[in-house]
Amino acid sequence: MDRPIRQPLWRRRRVVTAAGVAAAVLALGAVGAFALSGVRSAVRVPAANVTLGTVQPGTFHDFVVIRPLAQPKDVIYLDALEGGQVQQVLAQAGDMVKAGQPLLTFRNTELELDVLDREGRLVESITQLQTYEKQLEDARVANEKAEAQIQYDITRLQRTAQRRDGLAAQGYVSRDLYEQVHDELDHNRKILPLQTQTNAEQEALRKRQLPQIESELATLHESLQVTRAKLQNLTVRAPVAGRLTDMDIKPGEIRNRGQRLGQIVADTGFKLQAQVDEYYLDRVHPGETGSVTLDGREVPVRVTRVDPQVKNATFQVDFAFEGAMPHGLLPGQALEGRLTLGGDRPALLLPAGPFLDRTGGDWVMVTNAAGTQADRRRVRIGRRSAEQVEVLGGLRPGERVITSDYSGFEKVDRVVLTR
Repeated sequence: MDRPIRQPLWRRRRVVTAAGVAAAVLALGAVGAFALSGVRSAVRVPAANVTLGTVQPGTFHDFVVIRPLAQPKDVIYLDALEGGQVQQVLAQAGDMVKAGQPLLTFRNTELELDVLDREGRLVESITQLQTYEKQLEDARVANEKAEAQIQYDITRLQRTAQRRDGLAAQGYVSRDLYEQVHDELDHNRKILPLQTQTNAEQEALRKRQLPQIESELATLHESLQVTRAKLQNLTVRAPVAGRLTDMDIKPGEIRNRGQRLGQIVADTGFKLQAQVDEYYLDRVHPGETGSVTLDGREVPVRVTRVDPQVKNATFQVDFAFEGAMPHGLLPGQALEGRLTLGGDRPALLLPAGPFLDRTGGDWVMVTNAAGTQADRRRVRIGRRSAEQVEVLGGLRPGERVITSDYSGFEKVDRVVLTR
């Protein structure tokens, strides 16, 4: 029996028509995307909202603007060496103090008892060592006396023996008396070397022990002074002359050992501290010079220290005044100045501006001759200062560049300047 043959789905007219329409749409979309790819992204900005700078030859002045703060050159901190209860306050913040002047006193009963106990044990140890030292000296004297006595006995017995030898030869002295004198003389002659050797050995031992004893005594005396000085630390004194600051202490307060009590600003003058942009980190070194404006006059300064640690995109530089310290400077006073980084030299220059913060100097927006639009262009820049940028490539003399802030320009290739 015959049966109908079904046409495949992909050969049906509706399917073929729909596929053809879809293919046409995709082709048109590809063509449109290709055509649009050549169109540059742009943003419209009123011309009055931007600042333009002209590229032109000139002299590059290599410096950086600084705003240093006057800081005391030497600040001495006061800490509680022992601590305790504040007994008496003898100076207040703001007072001018002299070196060694008492500032406040503490009461510390526990420390006083501990010092007395340590002092007693140290004195006992010192007494024992001194007693032993005296014993060594007494032994030395006794040994010398013993040797001297033996020598005296030998001399005395020799004289006696000489007299008795003559009498014995004539029969006036008995044999016993003759032998007694000679026996005693022989005995003393034998023990004299032994006594001499003993004295030498004990003297050598004494000489070896004396430096050790003296060293131990010196250590004990030093420890005794340190122990007694703990009580002196209950009185806080000014280590240097200057102005006392940051001390707000009342009698009766308890302050622990090592706790900060205040500080003294020494009367040694001021230094300047400035924060410099991290871009100049590898160009600022100790010894470089600059100047600050104080009371309408330029005062020369010199870099003394560079802290390489970068915080908030800046690093700290310390300056010292060249010559005499200027008068009228106050702690925390801000000054205007500039730090010289190199010599002046001819260059192609562009005015510095906020655009550097966004581009880093890698690209700029260059206007056309009519000033109606500005296009992105890659450039190379060299040194920069607060006022100038050295152009190394990508720009020609006479071209104009947008130097104001580039916020919103990061993803566009063209800025249309409207009137």
